[in-house]
Amino acid sequence: MHSKDFDIVVDPVSKIEGHAELDIRVRNGEVEHVKLKINENKRFYTQAVRGKNFNSIPQLVSRICGTCSVAHLNCSTEALEKALNVEPSQQTKLIRKLSMYGLNIRDHAMHLYLFCLPDIFKKDSVLDFEGKDAQWIKDAFEVKAAGNALSTLVLGRAVHGMYAQIGGYAKVPEKEQMKQTVEKLKSVRQKVLKLIDLFYNRDFVYKRKTNHVALITKDYSFLEGEIQSSTGICIPEINYWDHLERVVIPYSQAVGYKFDKADYMVGALSRMNMNKAAMHPETKKDAGKYISVFPSDNIYHNNLAQAIEILHCIDHSIEILESSEFTAEKKAPPQGKASKGVGVLEAPRGTLYYMMELDGAGTIKFANIITPSQQNQINMEDDFRGYIPTILDWDKHDIEHELEKMIRAYDPCFSCASHFLKINWI
Repeated sequence: MHSKDFDIVVDPVSKIEGHAELDIRVRNGEVEHVKLKINENKRFYTQAVRGKNFNSIPQLVSRICGTCSVAHLNCSTEALEKALNVEPSQQTKLIRKLSMYGLNIRDHAMHLYLFCLPDIFKKDSVLDFEGKDAQWIKDAFEVKAAGNALSTLVLGRAVHGMYAQIGGYAKVPEKEQMKQTVEKLKSVRQKVLKLIDLFYNRDFVYKRKTNHVALITKDYSFLEGEIQSSTGICIPEINYWDHLERVVIPYSQAVGYKFDKADYMVGALSRMNMNKAAMHPETKKDAGKYISVFPSDNIYHNNLAQAIEILHCIDHSIEILESSEFTAEKKAPPQGKASKGVGVLEAPRGTLYYMMELDGAGTIKFANIITPSQQNQINMEDDFRGYIPTILDWDKHDIEHELEKMIRAYDPCFSCASHFLKINWI
């Protein structure tokens, strides 16, 4: 046991993407401060794109993060297409959906299997799994491989896809490769249902009402639609920035954000809370019991939502690949001009925003990139403040572990979040 006065410093936070530290001070049983310190090295990528020709941008920004590379690739491409008045074909839009599905299958699988399962099985890491539990690790690599296969099919490789271009694709999926990918996706479907059931039945609970914000799409494609909030706001994606308030967090290498002056959350839980009706029919048929949990205020249901999203991505991908034929398209390369464009999509961890401003030569004059984990920073700290008083009688080590579990519920990507440049003016 501990006294009512204690400090918690978790450095580093384990089993997450990127680097962060959690600093908490409790005095007289009251939480004095909560500091989630994103201490990833500064990235400067909004500055790095300036002066670059627009054609180089999608491949450049995909290198912001290997985990989220496809999201950055697609979001920057959308922003540039809007700026250059390029309208992608229906075939291109369909292939982009598949690229987002491949991303979410492998990304969610990596986080849920490799980072979250140890919490459920009370292990330090997946390296400690043995006996029958080791099957979960085999499942992890098979599900992730299926996502990689889908990404490779449409983009040329799983990370930093090379086929994507502004307005189309240099190469489109071939029929035999499509059949092989469908077989891979079908082979892991039951494994994903088992994963969903596991996260449905775990007893991790912390409920706190917050505002959820997401890009709501008609087929849960993560790509196009309108920005909606659980408070009832609905706006075109181009207006997203108008509703955001940038908050400097002095101890973090990333700025935070508020939506309409209030704290909010983005991610799978937000998407599922507001858009579960758009899930694929096969997903709703086999996972209806699990989907009925939503809307939910339990932060740990973010991981359940991620598991269900894997199944949706598999089911919709199978439908598209079994019902489509893709043909090579030739388009005139876009010409640079002085313009501005906005791209918004749902990355695995939530809403991703790109604004690209070009000069007359087609080079980037200014860029604004807002990542999901930046947007979740403030809400995460709010959850810590609310949760700690309920577990003050726990052993200090157990409190520390519980807070790490909560961070993993959000599945943050701190490498993407860290691009804030601090300036000491003299």
